[in-house]
Amino acid sequence: MGEPGVHPCFTARVQTPESFPPPETEEPYFEPEEEAFVRPAAGGFWALGGRLTWVAGLVLALSAFTDWYAGPDTPGPTLAVIGWHTGTLGKLVFFIGLALLGLAALREAGFELPATVPESLVVIALGSLATIFVLIRLISIPDSLQPTAGRGIGIWISLLAALAVIVAGLLRASEEL
Repeated sequence: MGEPGVHPCFTARVQTPESFPPPETEEPYFEPEEEAFVRPAAGGFWALGGRLTWVAGLVLALSAFTDWYAGPDTPGPTLAVIGWHTGTLGKLVFFIGLALLGLAALREAGFELPATVPESLVVIALGSLATIFVLIRLISIPDSLQPTAGRGIGIWISLLAALAVIVAGLLRASEEL
């Protein structure tokens, strides 16, 4: 009945061996220390801000060379004055358009402004400044022009381009969020 010399009541109970540990997965779970910022995809509606910035900047710069004032001259040909010849404000509208083109070119080249100066804020500020300059010329015709001169199509193009720059800045701000 059992082993010789060992009483059957005193046999030790044997614990079943533990099973093998589970096999390790190939990639251990990794939790990042900081949450990474994920930019939206390059396509889609929100990426429109970058494209609209340079297109509106180009139109704004070129619109300084369109007729801002036009009207018939009494005895001769039709009078047309381009934005560049309306004084300092017409020239500033051109240079704001150039600054927007430069900003877009620098961004495409990989240069970004510091985080304390968001690019969208710069675009909105330049668009607001251009809108103010164009509105001043829209309301106040320079004294050097004849009183019969009216507003030409170019000043309206400039106004729409300046407003498009503001919209582009707002779209870029939504991209940065």
